Amino acid sequence: MSTIAVNGGLRRAATFYDSVIGKKIVMAVTGFILFGFVLVHMAGNLQVFLPVGPDGIAPLDHYSEHLRVLPPLLWGARLVLLASVVLHILAAWQLTWRNKFEARTFSRYVKHTAIASDYASRTMVWSGPIIFFYVIYHLLDLTFGTANPHFVEGKVFNNVVASFQNPVVAVFYIVANILLALHLYHGVWSMFQTLGVSHPRYIAILKKLSVLFAILIGAGFCSVPLAVMIGLVK
Repeated sequence: MSTIAVNGGLRRAATFYDSVIGKKIVMAVTGFILFGFVLVHMAGNLQVFLPVGPDGIAPLDHYSEHLRVLPPLLWGARLVLLASVVLHILAAWQLTWRNKFEARTFSRYVKHTAIASDYASRTMVWSGPIIFFYVIYHLLDLTFGTANPHFVEGKVFNNVVASFQNPVVAVFYIVANILLALHLYHGVWSMFQTLGVSHPRYIAILKKLSVLFAILIGAGFCSVPLAVMIGLVK
């Protein structure tokens, strides 16, 4: 009976995911997880602006050390984030190809326009993969150190400063985080709609919240490479 129940549950889950609404809900839920991670990660990064304590250790280094104290918790969070990223991108690409197929099917009868879409929504399918590769580089640069010739294990503050003192790297991070902000703006707005929080009475407020969240994340992440470039953080 348990095997039958499991198989039945898997079939129902597969059927649900195969539907458009199923893919949108998967994107909304995984997006919510990723939004939360981005917000917490940004708050952690902003500790680069805090003064060094009496022990001579930068607060950012203390923060990094605390994250490594409980390896099971750290790796558990990483696995959840990895699964969320994979499912989010997979669902997005499947929806994109389905929409393109339907557009080709009805193109002879319907004239499609982009009047109702904005830059963020039209570039969503491209900003997602670009951000994905940016995250890979970010890990190689500041987590594993293979892309940072001045990397020192455990010296997060020094690694950040050394990396962003290279103008090419700093500009790359700034551009990538601007794309991230655009992606988040449309993603947060789409998440509200998918989860049914789109009553006409609240649309204007929800759009403003999406804009504010995107600006907050973009400004927070971009402030670090900018501060290093102008010598505010060194």
